[in-house]
Amino acid sequence: MKLNMAEEEDYMSDSFINVQDDIRPGLPMLRQIREARRKEEKRQEANLKNRQKSIKEEEQERRDTGLKKALGCENKGFALLQKMGYKSGQALGKSGDGIVEPIPLNVKTGKSGIGHETLLKRKAEEKLESYRRKIHMKSQAEEKAAEQFRIRLKNKQDEMKLEGDLRRSQRACQQLDTQKNIEVPREAWYWLRPEEETEEETEEEQDEDEYKSEDLSVLEKLQILTSYLREEHLYCIWCGTAYEDKEDLSSNCPGPTSADHD
Repeated sequence: MKLNMAEEEDYMSDSFINVQDDIRPGLPMLRQIREARRKEEKRQEANLKNRQKSIKEEEQERRDTGLKKALGCENKGFALLQKMGYKSGQALGKSGDGIVEPIPLNVKTGKSGIGHETLLKRKAEEKLESYRRKIHMKSQAEEKAAEQFRIRLKNKQDEMKLEGDLRRSQRACQQLDTQKNIEVPREAWYWLRPEEETEEETEEEQDEDEYKSEDLSVLEKLQILTSYLREEHLYCIWCGTAYEDKEDLSSNCPGPTSADHD
């Protein structure tokens, strides 16, 4: 019994472990992938070496070789030129002002018909011109919109200035009329309306003035009121001065408008 046990190898010994194959999970699959990759690379290299050139490639190579090679005496055309005194590298023409290099060869390799490339070029140019036209029109529209905005802004500023001058004229007219014991203005809009007026009084005055001043613009009201101040009170709102007489007003005041005082 002991002899039999001695003859059997211990499954935990080194000799038993070293004999066993490497059976790690996934290792056979990795080996197969590497082997298949090596085979594919070898096959591609063999195909690249054994691949025959296509007819187009062979024609292109022959054409390039022929174009790189200079014409020799065996060429009949070149031989005729030499007989007429032509030398290699010399420009053509009696006076030597012609071309030196031959006209380049433009080989058509596509399947499109004659004139197709010209058509494509013309369409591309038309498309580019249309794009440029759109950009130009857009730029013009933006410039026009900006100019209109500047005009509206200037008109708004001018309108606000006129309204401010009118209020100053109304305030001055009310003060000067009051100093002369004038209790009622010549026109209702000559004076500023008091803020403490009731709504009913305001509506009544608006009804009375509606038929008189509804057609007058701010500029027209300003012109009428400043003329009244100059004639009745010898006063200029832009000078801010009440003059002694008409001669003093005409000689010292630049004029009856705001532009005269700029």
